[in-house]
Amino acid sequence: MNHADILKRNNVRVTGQGSQVMLFAHGFGCDQNMWRFITPAFEAEYKVVVFDYVGAGKSDLIAYDATKYATLAGYAQDLIEVCDALSEKNIIFVGHSVSSMIGILAARERPDLFERLILVGPSPCYINKEGYTGGFESEDIEGLLQMMDKNYIGWASFLAPVVMGNPSNTVLTEELQESFCSTDPVLARRFARATFLSDNRADLEGFDKPCLILQCAEDMIAPTAVGEFVHQRLPASQLVFMKATGHCPHMSHPEETIELISSYLRSSA
Repeated sequence: MNHADILKRNNVRVTGQGSQVMLFAHGFGCDQNMWRFITPAFEAEYKVVVFDYVGAGKSDLIAYDATKYATLAGYAQDLIEVCDALSEKNIIFVGHSVSSMIGILAARERPDLFERLILVGPSPCYINKEGYTGGFESEDIEGLLQMMDKNYIGWASFLAPVVMGNPSNTVLTEELQESFCSTDPVLARRFARATFLSDNRADLEGFDKPCLILQCAEDMIAPTAVGEFVHQRLPASQLVFMKATGHCPHMSHPEETIELISSYLRSSA
């Protein structure tokens, strides 16, 4: 696949005036539009890149491969291909939720592509294991996946407020629910399985790229214990506890998110 086809496949959009790239990767059930409150703040100093994973947003659904995207490794491969298609290196990667781990997988394979990573609500494993708190019991996740199979609209209406975590902001909750519902249910279920059944804890070991971890308060998807676990295993990481609640601070609390990212980039320049 040539570079133009890759950029089309992932609906890549480039804005900004700077030379260094900031690449923003969306979470499960979302698309690049979820970054719209954040990216303008960085366009004066950086070349800003957003994209859609295959199966999300305005990506090329013809490119979807069930085997490839059965695990997060398939999405990490696409991320690498997007970076290569842009002919960019020393990228500042900003990943929300599952994209945090996708970014780490990509950076482990191709460390030359990334300078540092900003991880918004990361989780290497969503299911509680012996000695590890992921936030969900195995039967909780299986129940959610079964609900997706039986009543996709009902699942979306249940999960959106849990993920957003800001009951007073019904507009954003409704937008997230609509985003869930606009995704092909079959592809969404597969991405959900790849996301919520993943266990990438071992991929944190020995990863030495500088990282900023943004940990929200009252995050039902990636609780505080998870952020602390990630921080403990990434030697070059900084952990910042946000005032923002929920799992989508880039949507619900964009000003705080921008300030924390900007402060980190200034301090590490």
